[in-house]
Amino acid sequence: MTLRHVAERIHVVAAAEPVPAAATQDGHHASQSTLFRRFALVASECLGSSWAFAGAFIVILAWAASGPVFGFSSNWQLVINTGTTIVTFLMVFLVQNTQNRDTLAMNLKLDELLRGTKGARTTLVHLEDLSDEDLHRLRDEFQALAERSGGVFESATEDVEEELADRGHDIA
Repeated sequence: MTLRHVAERIHVVAAAEPVPAAATQDGHHASQSTLFRRFALVASECLGSSWAFAGAFIVILAWAASGPVFGFSSNWQLVINTGTTIVTFLMVFLVQNTQNRDTLAMNLKLDELLRGTKGARTTLVHLEDLSDEDLHRLRDEFQALAERSGGVFESATEDVEEELADRGHDIA
């Protein structure tokens, strides 16, 4: 991602239609949630880029190079420790927000596929709401089903590999 792309993305997100400040179910204002979502989206795109990594690497190199100037003092060490702690603390929230949104979007897409597939068990639509014990029981049920099917998975995999090879895709 280039700096130009980042600037364009910030402009697009900032120019998006504002959401009215109506209270949501949890009592927060929609505009506050929307602003954080927009910020998290832009920040995750920017901070997940090779430019951000290069910038962080340069900061570390500059800090290390300044060590002799400051006599490798405690204050010199405190600067990097404090800086990295603050950045890490804030990044946890951005990463979690992005992961929550991605997980929700993927669950909704999978739910739609389940609902639209004839013969699919639509009771699986809200698996994310099950307890760990229920998920483990369901996993065991699917493993037993796969074992009873007698190699259907392997033959299906071979069929897919053959079809990809016929289309000219290398699957090595």
